[in-house]
Amino acid sequence: MSPIAMAQDIAQKNTLRLMVAAESVETPAARRVLAQAAEVLRAGGTVAFPAETVYGLGANALDAEAVAGIFVAKQRPAWDPLIVHVSGRVMLDHIVADVPVRAQKLIDAFWPGPLTLLLPRLATVPATVTAGRALVGVRLPAHPVARALIAAADVPVAAPSANRFGHTSPTTAQHVLDDLDGRIDLLLDGGPS
Repeated sequence: MSPIAMAQDIAQKNTLRLMVAAESVETPAARRVLAQAAEVLRAGGTVAFPAETVYGLGANALDAEAVAGIFVAKQRPAWDPLIVHVSGRVMLDHIVADVPVRAQKLIDAFWPGPLTLLLPRLATVPATVTAGRALVGVRLPAHPVARALIAAADVPVAAPSANRFGHTSPTTAQHVLDDLDGRIDLLLDGGPS
């Protein structure tokens, strides 16, 4: 889809807001909400979700068109690469070519958590994610909602902060809606980051 067509599509979106508490991601109700959000990601849509420090705006990192939706919604320049969030080592191995011993030591010490590592990307990661660079930023988030969403979607999730480019990063669901309502498909409201 062209950027113009995507911009027109954004003008017609209704952002769905679903609640999911970080302390209850294992309940049947939370699993249904997470399954709905995961389906949006697998279908190429955008989902805002809470992470450790801010809300992120996610899309399937292996789908170039889905990733383009992040750039359009945020009005983000294409030269600004995205971080890819993973659910664990198996998913990481599907997007990076190599995990050096030094990087593995950092992973063992600081993941899950807000540590981003730059590692050589595999060709499965679209160049739009990395702004054409050979390295991809990867992270395993600690926030229970973020981790449950990525695991439910079973795809790596490219996710910068859920705000328009140059605006203040959102720490609540309402901040996300104030900036992106009608520009994204779904918001998982997990309370303040």
